[in-house]
Amino acid sequence: MTTAAVRFAGVTKRYGSAEVLRQVDLELAAERTTAIVGESGSGKSTLLQLINGLVRADAGIVEVLGSDLETVDLLALRRRIGYAVQGSALFPHLDLTANVTLLARLLGWSAERMATRLGHLLELMELAPELAHRYPHELSGGQQQRASLCRAMMLEPPLLLLDEPFSAVDPITRVGIHAHFERLAASEPVTVVLVTHDLREAVKLASDLVILRNGSVAQAGPCDEVIAAPADAWIERLFRSQLG
Repeated sequence: MTTAAVRFAGVTKRYGSAEVLRQVDLELAAERTTAIVGESGSGKSTLLQLINGLVRADAGIVEVLGSDLETVDLLALRRRIGYAVQGSALFPHLDLTANVTLLARLLGWSAERMATRLGHLLELMELAPELAHRYPHELSGGQQQRASLCRAMMLEPPLLLLDEPFSAVDPITRVGIHAHFERLAASEPVTVVLVTHDLREAVKLASDLVILRNGSVAQAGPCDEVIAAPADAWIERLFRSQLG
């Protein structure tokens, strides 16, 4: 039986009178990559924010890494969650090394431990040692995004949240970043939740697929099974329009 790293049970989230998520029941398998897709406003990013405790559900239960978010120490939990967003979000006044190791330094890691982990991540992401002391404006878009992934994985988190992290780079660069991401995910036992508007990207990178529509789960399951048997005509049209 597959263990769930994240579980939503009857989760509803509102912003004012707008119901962004309604009665969501969903389990995301541990040590697999799950892609969450859907139209703008379908609730994709809100799901990630609920997992990270950035917003709280108005109803229902959110469990992350075995803990109910209503009772867990959120700061301690967030140290076990990597988070990367669109556009890398690197601090412009810090060089690559300082950006990647920021949280490790705040947590009191030894210099030796930080250097070992940093070197491992830079090697996985094929970021040359001479880039270590360059600032974000001195890096290409692809290098910035790979550095962002290194930062998200610095503390060896069991859970990695990605909110459209590759959409800000050009299509050619994106292909290379996809390959680096796959190397990273394969190298360590990590659960990945990837929010993307690009169905082709979702199918390429993920083992499991969740399709949101109007704040509800329209279909969820292994990618190949979902694509082979769309749950309704709307999902079938979605596949036809994006996958051909």
